[in-house]
Amino acid sequence: MPAVKKPRLASRLLMWYRKHQRTLPWRGHRSEYAVWVSEIMLQQTRVETVIPYFKKWMKQFPTARALAKASEREVLNAWEGLGYYSRARNFHKAAQIVVEKYDGKLPREMDELQKLPGIGRYTAGALASILFGMDEPALDGNLKRVYARLFDVKLPVNSAKGEKILWELARANLPKGKAADFNQALMDLGALVCVPKNPRCEICPLAGDCLARKRGTQNLRPVKIVKKVMPHHVHAAAVVVKRIGNSLYVLLAKRPSRGLLAGMWEFPNARVAGEAAGEAASAVGAAYRLTLRAKRGVHPLTTVEHAYSHFRVTVYAFRCEVSSKEMNGNLKWVSLKKLDEYPMGKVDRQIANKL
Repeated sequence: MPAVKKPRLASRLLMWYRKHQRTLPWRGHRSEYAVWVSEIMLQQTRVETVIPYFKKWMKQFPTARALAKASEREVLNAWEGLGYYSRARNFHKAAQIVVEKYDGKLPREMDELQKLPGIGRYTAGALASILFGMDEPALDGNLKRVYARLFDVKLPVNSAKGEKILWELARANLPKGKAADFNQALMDLGALVCVPKNPRCEICPLAGDCLARKRGTQNLRPVKIVKKVMPHHVHAAAVVVKRIGNSLYVLLAKRPSRGLLAGMWEFPNARVAGEAAGEAASAVGAAYRLTLRAKRGVHPLTTVEHAYSHFRVTVYAFRCEVSSKEMNGNLKWVSLKKLDEYPMGKVDRQIANKL
């Protein structure tokens, strides 16, 4: 499918945008860094979820220099609950590079932008157009859906061929000198009108240009490759509490520096076959070279269900006692009063909230 330009698309969309654009805390912000924060947070996350995190983040890390100076634990703790934690770690690394190499300011070249951790083709295009007025297209999930409907793209948007076509369409229809408003207008259109299910075609400013609307295929677009059934794992977590002096402490483990939830803290855990307390204590003890014994019979303290991007997990948390004198280096006794200072994934934070 060759890239096609719709000559009236930009003017109609921009006219609609002037009246209906969303009021967002990062739009029109004096700080380039603020827009950068928003674009990283908005990767795979809804605007409504991002707004409170953005406001909190800007108070804690108001500049790239402030972020670069922060510890990884502080960064992950501020990000906790937003998910996809590699974004936070990459953002932290990118801020350090920007401070060291570019005096705290984002580079103005697309190639240099895309060399920064966490900034891919879409984010680079969004930043270049919004911050620097460059004629660069952007293509996130919302924009892919809009273009797939406007041009009735039959190929899966999450395939290499489908994505290539969408990028070509995005560049062909980009109005010179107006990329910032155009890209943001498409984002708002996708969020407010061209929504995933039951698009509001009757109020869409681009209905007359939309091939899917004309052909009645708007609810069939975008086409996506069907994902495989997500595997389900069962884990047991050991909640080991002891008194040290006048305070209660709980045993936590720090996750490896790479992989899922890298650098986060968790209750020692291991994969098990079911919810038997004895098996849980044995499996977790073996995983961490600890001697554990489950407390209070066979009933778990709590059970947590959670879905990650590629698998689902059920975690049974059991109160346990530990008799080992030596601990692995990634294990630490943490005061119950300071648990909030240790960044955790959603599963472990739910367990912590039960203590």
